[in-house]
Amino acid sequence: MKKTTATSSAEAPLVIIVDDDEGIRDSLVDILRSVGIETTAFGSTTELLSATIPNRPGCLVLDVRLPGASGLDLQAKLNGMGNRMPIVFMTGYADVPMSVRAMKAGATDFLTKPFRDQEMLDAVMAAVERDRAQRSEKEASAELAGLAATLTPREAEVMALVVQGLLNKQIAYQLGVSEITVKIHRGNLMRKMKATSVVDLVLKAEQIKAAAAT
Repeated sequence: MKKTTATSSAEAPLVIIVDDDEGIRDSLVDILRSVGIETTAFGSTTELLSATIPNRPGCLVLDVRLPGASGLDLQAKLNGMGNRMPIVFMTGYADVPMSVRAMKAGATDFLTKPFRDQEMLDAVMAAVERDRAQRSEKEASAELAGLAATLTPREAEVMALVVQGLLNKQIAYQLGVSEITVKIHRGNLMRKMKATSVVDLVLKAEQIKAAAAT
């Protein structure tokens, strides 16, 4: 059964708890609420997947053994959907292969029950900060992609050659245009990309490329 604590602002973290033991769910809700963190709790992965979850920074506190699909199954499903929400796993039946599998698939922590309250708080705080960082990076990449979309085809060609380290005269020769034309395109693309230097432009181009590959 789902349980949700007090409402909060859109940017405040939301921790999603999934455990089939109601006592553990309630305990985790109380622990996190004691430090002002809003939670929503479920008894199974099926309940979670059928719910509407707000798009906010946070993490998933997930039991490994659950009725139906396991916590590891849910992690694999979320990864397949491109959902990179950080996961803090918890279990009373930990083994090395299980924990290694979870961590390799992107889990931020793997806690064995019973754990201390502070252990859980530390794990959740680290996971939330990781999610904030991922979201910030994604937003920055989306902004850069938007800037790149404003370039004309010729400006995009010039940018690709600039980041390769070619000089204006080399770019002009390769594109079959005058060096003055290259300078005009270069100035326009630097302005549109909000690049302060060639180094800055190269870094932005690499970030766009990396985001496109994920």
